[in-house]
Amino acid sequence: MNLPTCISSNRKIRYTVCFVILITLSVLFFIISVCAGSVQIPLSDIWRQFRGEQDELYAAILFQIRIPRTFAAILLGGALALSGYLLQTFFHNPIAGPFVLGISSGAKLFVAVVTIVFLRYSRTLSSVDLIVAAFAGSMLSMFCVLLMSPRVQNMSFLVLIGVMIGYICSAVTDFLVTFAEDSDIVNLHNWSMGSFSGITWENVKTIVFVVAVTGILTFFLSKPMEAYQLGETYAKNMGVNIKMFRILLVILSSILSAVVTAFAGPVSFVGIAAADGKAVIPDGKTDHHDTGMFFRWGSILHVL
Repeated sequence: MNLPTCISSNRKIRYTVCFVILITLSVLFFIISVCAGSVQIPLSDIWRQFRGEQDELYAAILFQIRIPRTFAAILLGGALALSGYLLQTFFHNPIAGPFVLGISSGAKLFVAVVTIVFLRYSRTLSSVDLIVAAFAGSMLSMFCVLLMSPRVQNMSFLVLIGVMIGYICSAVTDFLVTFAEDSDIVNLHNWSMGSFSGITWENVKTIVFVVAVTGILTFFLSKPMEAYQLGETYAKNMGVNIKMFRILLVILSSILSAVVTAFAGPVSFVGIAAADGKAVIPDGKTDHHDTGMFFRWGSILHVL
């Protein structure tokens, strides 16, 4: 066996081992999340619930509260990690993420405005309303960052512009909350702290659809991303349409960030943690297989 083949084989083995470890940790933390809480539920009782021997209290806790919230944490954690990975690829900067670039803050601002307006007129907010509002805020923040990009030579300075936009959006949000009614303030405060409380199975269905579609599209972009990480010139020579590729990166990262912000509030660290996910990838090199690795890494962090 020659050296390149040996290296490739060893990498596949290490990749498989890492992926199995992450899957195992995900299952373990899922079980802990479902069992642990103010009401401890033993595994034996959980098994009896699935066999049809239902206890009303345990059934309500498991199927209406803990399981949907845990599923949401897994999906949204992976979505936020993918969003951070896409932005880090776009900016060639390991600290780029939805929160750092102001995308989460923009989504938070628009969701806050929509929530105040809808509650003021006693209207019910749907999952689609929240996602659309969060996506509009994400795109506006990203547009402001990209608007400054032709005038900025250093990508690090562009990240600082994103940070400033994020602080501006947060300040406007706080200003709106100041003049909101008491009931609105309570709802916005709980949501802005980042929480999975209130997640229902209907929300989970919406999350599954949005994350699945964007995740599949991200997977198909893995090869162009791999080429783009080696330089724009190399990517162009490989046939990548740089302009369209960048547009797709922005749209997909904004959608992923928007769905997280809409349901769980602005969660900051998981998006940046996508860069730390490279530590669990063999040789620290990313390829088209590693989209699932980043997703699983973010899921574990979010469940924790």
